[in-house]
Amino acid sequence: MWRGVIVGIAAIVLMTTVTPLNAEEVRIKHAGLTLNGVLTIAEGKAPDAGVVMIVHGTLAHNTMDTISNLNDVLVERGLNTLAINLSLGIDDRHGMYDCQTLHRHRHLDALDEIDAWLAWLKKRNFGPVTLLGHSRGGNQVARFAAERPHSMIERLVLMAPATWNADGAAKGFEKRHGRPLAGVLKKASTFIEAGQGHKVMAKTGLLYCTGADVTAASFQSYYRPHPRFDTPTILAEISVPTLVVAAGKDAVVRGLPERVAPLTKPGKIELSVVDDADHFFLDLFAEDVADAIEEFL
Repeated sequence: MWRGVIVGIAAIVLMTTVTPLNAEEVRIKHAGLTLNGVLTIAEGKAPDAGVVMIVHGTLAHNTMDTISNLNDVLVERGLNTLAINLSLGIDDRHGMYDCQTLHRHRHLDALDEIDAWLAWLKKRNFGPVTLLGHSRGGNQVARFAAERPHSMIERLVLMAPATWNADGAAKGFEKRHGRPLAGVLKKASTFIEAGQGHKVMAKTGLLYCTGADVTAASFQSYYRPHPRFDTPTILAEISVPTLVVAAGKDAVVRGLPERVAPLTKPGKIELSVVDDADHFFLDLFAEDVADAIEEFL
């Protein structure tokens, strides 16, 4: 659930890595912001060999260990990659989101940015695209594929995609931020109904950022009860073959294998469990993820 995702991310230090020599930081303009990503071309591969586009998790970035380790392994196996940074409303954003920065970003902003990057790849003749998302990024990737089918996307890979239920979200918010979710959500909704989604709710807290300032629209986007935050519930809506990679010792997204196993269908929804990995698939577990992806592709 989202509460577990927040706790897990807050509990580890996300280190940046040096990009490989065949990697290039690329930038595009979108909605008045500069977006950036790292494009890595595998040795001897052309753009039309395809590309794996990678989307990180909650308030994270494209050089966190989970992403950079997997990226390197995929490139070593001959796959082109594009690891993007979601802007989260920040121009040319790098590194973890600073909790002290006003939160204006919304959960579904990611869908527009994914679409912008797909357009950029198409102009440069990259494709087909395997769209990959980790954790919250897995939910955003699944939402994109279900709600905005795109001719560039050939396959989907969801690494420990986020799950959700209303009770868990409410309990998680109150435990972290010290107040009931319902009252804060009602306040945000009142502002939005009055056309004041931009209204700043000071010291409210958002996700794992305690005491953070957040706009009403941003807050509602992450906490308004909606079953589509629960990735397994939307898998059947995705038209392209989808691989769900679960971590056997995931203390963040719990029970994912049990949720997904009944939904599997040959050629449509596949499940791979990395038995001893935790939510972040660190170190050699990136190889296990790459094995599953390579077999899937």
